[in-house]
Amino acid sequence: MPRVSVLMPIYNTNPQHLRVAIESVLKQSFKDFEFLILNDSPLNKEIEKIVKDYANKDKRIKYYKNAKNIGISGSRNKLLKMAKGEYIAIFDHDDICVQDRFERQVKYLDEHPYIGVVSGWLEYFGSENFIHKTPEFDDKIKIFLTDNCYIAHTAAMIRKSVLIDNNIEYEEYYTPAEDYRLWARLMDVTNFYNIQDVLVKYRWDGNNTSVSNDKKMENKAEQIRIFIRDKHMFLYSLYKKYYDKKTIFKIRLFGIIPLLKLKKNTVYLFEIIPIFKIRYK
Repeated sequence: MPRVSVLMPIYNTNPQHLRVAIESVLKQSFKDFEFLILNDSPLNKEIEKIVKDYANKDKRIKYYKNAKNIGISGSRNKLLKMAKGEYIAIFDHDDICVQDRFERQVKYLDEHPYIGVVSGWLEYFGSENFIHKTPEFDDKIKIFLTDNCYIAHTAAMIRKSVLIDNNIEYEEYYTPAEDYRLWARLMDVTNFYNIQDVLVKYRWDGNNTSVSNDKKMENKAEQIRIFIRDKHMFLYSLYKKYYDKKTIFKIRLFGIIPLLKLKKNTVYLFEIIPIFKIRYK
């Protein structure tokens, strides 16, 4: 059995981006993994050929194709059921893993059996270039989860037994914020850790799901926030007391949809994406 199952659903992926993503996995310093790729755009023969060409050269790649499009959450769950590894490495189809990502995450999970999810920082590149940093330890991560998704999904590695033992999987209703919902459910049953370093280079070109579906994503994220805050009122009170006070102002469309936030000297788009800094003289 492989130690790690790398799960990557693909859907009409840019061919060049797909090649780079696949190669970043195959070049990992940690070698004991299976690489499951599920095509949710079954009519796209070009990306099918690309994956099959790689699979013919590296037997760790296992290619599957849905008979029809079933969506991202359905595809992720299908991959979870096929995974044989002890650990699940999540990875999106147009990002880039740094070479020692799996090695560092497996080492951490091996040494910390009480941790169920380990992720890290993202380096955004493309139309925006910055490093998205997240809190390190479980207590602060969970406090911040009461406000937003502070675990990078595409950089996450999950202990598979935690999902199986607690009957947790992705929920289609919360797509495209299915990752935030996953963390919300895992808050009660395991602990989190974020490696304080870049593990994945995150392609940001204006065509990401989080951009094209921003209104729907925020609607689902707000439902998840309400769920978390209702269940973890103490954690939310800590967030409001110690962290949210650093926010100078927020602008929300219709009083609901996050647009801009000024925190310290940085202006954030959708309250999470830093777009520019203000210098005070």
